[in-house]
Amino acid sequence: MATIHIDGKEYEVDGADNLLQACLSLGLDVPYFCWHPSLGSVGSCRQCAVKQFKDKDDTRGRLVMSCMTGIQDDSYISIEDDEAVKFRASIVEFLMRNHPHDCPVCAEGGHCHLQDMTVMTGHSKRRYRQEKRTHQNQYLGPFVKHEMNRCIACYRCVRFYKDYAGGTDLGVYGAHDNVYFGRAKDGVLESEFSGNLTEVCPTGVFTDKTHGDHYTRKWDLQFAPSICQGCSSGCNTSPGERYGEVRRIENRYNGQVNQYFLCDRGRFGYGYVNNADRPRLALLRDANAEDVDITLSVDSALDRTADRLKRARRVIGIGSPRASLESNFALRELVGAENFSTGIEAGELERLHLMQRMLRESGLPTPSQREIEHHDAVIVLGEDLTQTAARIALSLRQTARGGAVELAGEYKIPEWNAAAIDNYAQGYKHPVFMATVTETKLDDIARDTYHGSPEEIARFGFGIAAALDESAPSVGDLDDDVQRQVADIVDVLKNAKRPLIIAGESLRSNAVLKAAFNIAKAFKSAGLNGSLTLVPSEANSMGLAMLGGESLDWAIKEFARQDADAAVVLENDLYRRLPAKRVDEALDNLDTLLVVDHTPTPTCLRADIVLPAATFAEGDGTLVSQEGRAQRFFQVYDPSYYRPDDQTHEAWRWLHALHTTIEDRKVDWTQLDQVTQEVANAVPALAAIVDAAPNASFRIKGQKIARSPHRSSGRTAMRANLSVVEPRQPQDKDSMLAFSMEGYNGTHEPRQQIPFAWSPGWNSPQAWNKFQDEVGGSLRAGDPGIRLIEPDTDSDSRGLGYFSDIPSAFQLYHDRWQVVPLYHLHGSEETSSRSKPVQERIPDAYIALGAADVETLGLDRASKVRVRVGKHELLLPLRISSRLRRGVIGIPRGFENIPVDIFGEWARLEQEVRA
Repeated sequence: MATIHIDGKEYEVDGADNLLQACLSLGLDVPYFCWHPSLGSVGSCRQCAVKQFKDKDDTRGRLVMSCMTGIQDDSYISIEDDEAVKFRASIVEFLMRNHPHDCPVCAEGGHCHLQDMTVMTGHSKRRYRQEKRTHQNQYLGPFVKHEMNRCIACYRCVRFYKDYAGGTDLGVYGAHDNVYFGRAKDGVLESEFSGNLTEVCPTGVFTDKTHGDHYTRKWDLQFAPSICQGCSSGCNTSPGERYGEVRRIENRYNGQVNQYFLCDRGRFGYGYVNNADRPRLALLRDANAEDVDITLSVDSALDRTADRLKRARRVIGIGSPRASLESNFALRELVGAENFSTGIEAGELERLHLMQRMLRESGLPTPSQREIEHHDAVIVLGEDLTQTAARIALSLRQTARGGAVELAGEYKIPEWNAAAIDNYAQGYKHPVFMATVTETKLDDIARDTYHGSPEEIARFGFGIAAALDESAPSVGDLDDDVQRQVADIVDVLKNAKRPLIIAGESLRSNAVLKAAFNIAKAFKSAGLNGSLTLVPSEANSMGLAMLGGESLDWAIKEFARQDADAAVVLENDLYRRLPAKRVDEALDNLDTLLVVDHTPTPTCLRADIVLPAATFAEGDGTLVSQEGRAQRFFQVYDPSYYRPDDQTHEAWRWLHALHTTIEDRKVDWTQLDQVTQEVANAVPALAAIVDAAPNASFRIKGQKIARSPHRSSGRTAMRANLSVVEPRQPQDKDSMLAFSMEGYNGTHEPRQQIPFAWSPGWNSPQAWNKFQDEVGGSLRAGDPGIRLIEPDTDSDSRGLGYFSDIPSAFQLYHDRWQVVPLYHLHGSEETSSRSKPVQERIPDAYIALGAADVETLGLDRASKVRVRVGKHELLLPLRISSRLRRGVIGIPRGFENIPVDIFGEWARLEQEVRA
């Protein structure tokens, strides 16, 4: 700690910070542009100037750039000194010289860091009357819109895109005062994190194109704290709504999870919420007329459904890892625990239970995304993280980049001085080792890579564990090259202070997970301060496995045996999980199929009755992320307020109402808190979820928390597109949030649930600085969510030992190829794939073959390959992979018309057709 004096007041600050960080952490307003908490300081904009004095008697002082000035104990600073004030005003005036006068039509208006800083510096008069510099804009794809004339050359965009996120197709061109930030030529931004440019850019150069289609100013949007449901990472988001539509999603700061950044799936995949084909009314399918649906009132739907379920011999409930814990629990209560299926395929459910046991019994901690960044050696076993858990991949890039920070730190270069670190370290990185089936976007940071089949990747992992700890089961028949590679990795690991092993479920391989556990256990045996991260596939996979229940295969078998004649399917498409023929045959045996969902899936189209469920934007609930962190998402808007005939409700409300209709229940769930408490009472492993967020009675100074900024046009305009006569705002009894701007909207009282970032004078995302205990740190009230899974530190004496069931060596055939799943951030996940902008980024289905196999088969890039797997036949265009091993083919998983049961099987490539 250090003592500094700012404009006559004394403060205690962190001596490792720079002056700008210290001032912002103290709540003082210092304007800046090029600095960003995650990107550090380069001192290019000169906007953060302050006056620094030698001592308390010095009256002259000197101007310094606060972002490039370290803190010295007993130093004297002035933000309000006339010279500093005039200098900052002149800098803004110079920056605004070429800036267009287009704030009223700019998508960043009212949400713009440049506007905030211009007002803060007092610049209000334009003196420049000459011709302005102009640029042509570029097409950058369906997500990001480009308006280069607004640029102030802060360099944040390229520093994030290239240095932080590893993108290669956006750069800076030109020189002096005529520079251009964009691509070498028009084209889609290739990075999976391109959407962050809309928040990183302090002006309107890069804006959200999906928001532009139904543009609304920030103060007229209604927000709520939410959780991204695109994967298991658990990133925090702020969805914004207007007129019953989600119009944009912004990053919501969580110091332990996503911090300042989201992936593009999480930011732009919300379109399915607004799709016109969503079920919004209860539907009864007429058995006597094909494709005819009869709409029902809520009461009629409940009565008819209850009547059919009461007449059933046995009802089985099928849950979903994309539904909340509360909704899954309500289904379990409706059908009984003995009749509840998780809706997860048997192999995947087995792996989820294995993963949970590993996390508890490895004796090693599971790091948060922020903690991942502070490891100094990483092994990724089998997982293409950029496509399956993109935000974790971004953290892993910072892990590698931490090598430069550590190296520079040995020479007393502070962590915030990004320019000096990059100049000194010259690209030095912490070691990252990748073992995957094919090339990945993270290979550029890898010190070494290994590519093989899932079995070979597992054997590679088992070999590393055995080399780390002699008591671990050995792999006797690794070839010499692999053994040398293993030895090199082990040498690095033994010298690491904090190694990390990451694996996941995507390859559908128990062996890969077991190999990762053996490495983790070997870390501990070798005395290494290691960590273990395991990645499940969906937003609530971990939570649903903790809730318990049978597999989807079990339910399908019960239907096939006609042991049950009715089913309730909750937010789940069975055709994405099991072979279509098997699902069809099972559903044909049912007298009643009830589907509660918000998406018109093939399963939904088979239903006898459909009840419209709420999406994340229309309901509340709890999810458990890959690290075992329970987090709450909150309703953004009430759909019935805009569409009085809309019957959309949270799934748990439908299911509880059905339960009450069928039998006279003593428990009446009228609030989410009651359901959450019931889950906690019934499942000890989930007991702590009641602490994931404050309950509905939480108030700040007697007020609920406002969902809208205080400048909102308010209730008099919320339904102006329908009527000028406005009804009363909906009353939210499930949370501490108030619809509209009425409620607490300040920054002085610590709180975790922050719907949107705003503070007096700070309208842009930079306002998050005002909610943090220190800039870039945790929120003042602590980061949202609560950890449910903690390692058993005494696991050496009980529980899991080393796994010894090492798979056999890969068998190469001349006429058969093993099919492995490949994943795409855009296309492999169900709900985001229904978003129209995302659909533009989904590639066509293809078959990936290694270069050696392509040469052997005599194929070329124009080929289409006929693939036979069992009874399935696919004709797919060819992609040539430089890293896919011989005997293995890759096919995208989750794509339309790709059967779910081909992965892990053996395929024959019978003929080639010229395109």
